[in-house]
Amino acid sequence: MKIHEYQAKDLLKAYGIPVPAGRVAATPEEARAAAEAVGEETVVKAQIHAGGRGKGGGIRKAKDPAEAFQAASAILGMMLATPQTGPEGKLVRKVLVERASAVQSEFYAGAALDREASRTTLIASPAGGMEIETVARETPEKIFRQTLDPVLGLMPFQARGLAGSLRLTGKAAGAAAKVFAGLAAIFAEKDASLVEINPLVLTREGEILALDAKINFDDSALFRHPDVAALRDPDEEDAREREAVEHRLSYVSLDGDIGCLVNGAGLAMATMDIIRHEGGMPANFLDVGGGADAEQVKAAFRLILADPKVKAILVNIFGGIMKCDVIANGIVAAAREVSLRVPLVVRLEGTNVKEGKAILEKSGLKLAAATTMGEAAKKVVEAARGGRY
Repeated sequence: MKIHEYQAKDLLKAYGIPVPAGRVAATPEEARAAAEAVGEETVVKAQIHAGGRGKGGGIRKAKDPAEAFQAASAILGMMLATPQTGPEGKLVRKVLVERASAVQSEFYAGAALDREASRTTLIASPAGGMEIETVARETPEKIFRQTLDPVLGLMPFQARGLAGSLRLTGKAAGAAAKVFAGLAAIFAEKDASLVEINPLVLTREGEILALDAKINFDDSALFRHPDVAALRDPDEEDAREREAVEHRLSYVSLDGDIGCLVNGAGLAMATMDIIRHEGGMPANFLDVGGGADAEQVKAAFRLILADPKVKAILVNIFGGIMKCDVIANGIVAAAREVSLRVPLVVRLEGTNVKEGKAILEKSGLKLAAATTMGEAAKKVVEAARGGRY
């Protein structure tokens, strides 16, 4: 689960990490009042779940409340397109109005899970303001890491070492060490999957401030954190993905035109790969899981067909725990309920496969059967292009 920058900064502040004074606003009038309260020169920042906002015109400076009003008027309601949103962009509903900072140096500070080490890792870089992936690829010598012991957590010498890697000394180094301690605490205590400050800055007055913040949380751990779950913004999430969670389905919307309904994450990824191999583009990742029932299959069909880009659907099921006849009944019920309007290709193998195929044959549905994944992929790609099965 993602949260907005202003929410992330509230959390950083609660853990002792300094952030600029600021207020969130939903109207230009609220933005002007926020600028008056914050005082001095301000920065008006679009609040969407995506980075690169400045490149799309979503971050603007304002020298006084009147300019803050004008900046908010321009940003609120715009479809902000960034490298992370795609060309369609995202609707801006809120802005953060915060005091502008006189920046002397920019750094990167973050906490993430190192999957190779199976441990939390803190990351620091003196190359702040850039995407950390770009820094790691082009100048890996500027990336510094500290892997944390799962029992001991962040040790003081590790925090000091990370501050030193930013070439900070004296009071600034001590303040940066406290920032890393706060990052480690948030990551552990809130079951975060990513805590990122980019940039972390040293101001001309010698202050250390988190100028931007991004925090993602482990969805599976939200039941332990109702305070975090309350920060969810449904407007920023794909409506189909929200519905999928309600039906216990794993669904991710993609940019292609071939809908995929598969059981098992590994098989789902292999299905997407073979569609690409045949020249098609998947419209989604959809794993109904190993124990799905007919109702979940119907919900999966509704999710796929809610995407106007979908031109054909591939159902690829290997029945282990999942039984092919259950899937077949779900396919038939879903096709009749949602008025299936696109070509359908079905591949069934495994438990009760004969029964499943018999149900489909007797259904009267217009569909194409396939025996192998390769055959299924070729048929669905051809169907999506407007050809015959």
